[in-house]
Amino acid sequence: METNIVMDTIRRRRSVRSYSARPVEREKLQAIVEAATWAPTGMNRRTFHFLVVTDAARLQELNRRIRAVFRQSELPSEKARGEDENYVCYYNAPALIIASNEPSEAWAAQDCACALQNIFLSARSLGVDSCWINQLCKGMSDEPQVYALLRSWGMPEGHKVYGCAALGYGDRPLPEGAPRREGLVTWVE
Repeated sequence: METNIVMDTIRRRRSVRSYSARPVEREKLQAIVEAATWAPTGMNRRTFHFLVVTDAARLQELNRRIRAVFRQSELPSEKARGEDENYVCYYNAPALIIASNEPSEAWAAQDCACALQNIFLSARSLGVDSCWINQLCKGMSDEPQVYALLRSWGMPEGHKVYGCAALGYGDRPLPEGAPRREGLVTWVE
């Protein structure tokens, strides 16, 4: 199979859920978030926005508010997360990039997904580990206590979160990639 730096980076990317306390260098975070801004968007509207959070106390406050919302859930799995004192939705990564968009935009979720993929691949190319974080999606960012916090950090009014990227340096070696399943591709020629 043909290889190049992009294909190698794609094949080396893994979801990392255990991080060291080592902070991600600002220059690397700037490059990573710049890559997000170069993602394709529907009709080239570029209505997404990115919050880059590196302050540990702020990340802990976000996690506290998410746990509080989970505690009120009727879903047993969410309720358990909310009651678990050790639950940290961002896996204690030293940085979190929160991708938001205007929910009235037809491609809001897809635009954020493309940007997040750029984040994951650019992070890997710079030696930074990452993981997609969903806890702020599916209405969580609309919860008043969570929304107020995100707005105070600079999320545009009316935006909703479509995904987040935990970023940092893993505290163990990256695992090998799992073999790809058969039947994922059908050629129509």
